[in-house]
Amino acid sequence: DIVLLDVMLPGLDGFSICDAARKEGCDMPIIMLTAKGQERDIVRGLELGADDYVVKPFSVRELIARVKAFLRRHRAIEERVFEFGAYRLERDSLSLSRHGEPVKLTRKEYQLLEYFVTNEGKALSRQGIMNTVWGSSVLVTQRSVDRCVTTLRSKVEENPSCPKHILTIRDVGYRFEA
Repeated sequence: DIVLLDVMLPGLDGFSICDAARKEGCDMPIIMLTAKGQERDIVRGLELGADDYVVKPFSVRELIARVKAFLRRHRAIEERVFEFGAYRLERDSLSLSRHGEPVKLTRKEYQLLEYFVTNEGKALSRQGIMNTVWGSSVLVTQRSVDRCVTTLRSKVEENPSCPKHILTIRDVGYRFEA
């Protein structure tokens, strides 16, 4: 998603909307479109949280190229960070936090959680989990997967006996829901 925001709107101006969106925590890229091309207007828009500022008249091809560039960068960032409930999994630092506080995971728990979040909504078989997370060079049983899931649930579920994120699919395996 991306926001294309005209500065000169009836009633509330684009500067106010941009400022309010950022204060509410909106992290979507915002490109301001405007006929106001003076330096003070450009600086104001960028300081209020706009990611780019395009002055009219502009080429539609240029605007499309800018939108594509922002979406490409935004997706690359999003794919490195996953949020579910109060948790944030950061792939670059191999870390998990809850409300900003670190949650200690073993290497295997991290790998399992990463596999779950990158396959959100998909039914994952125990065999598939074993092959992907443990690999074929290690002797593991499906019970090993179940034990690791139980331990992981104790760290990421408010009520591990009634999970909301790591769901059991009977006779198959698991499904992760953010």
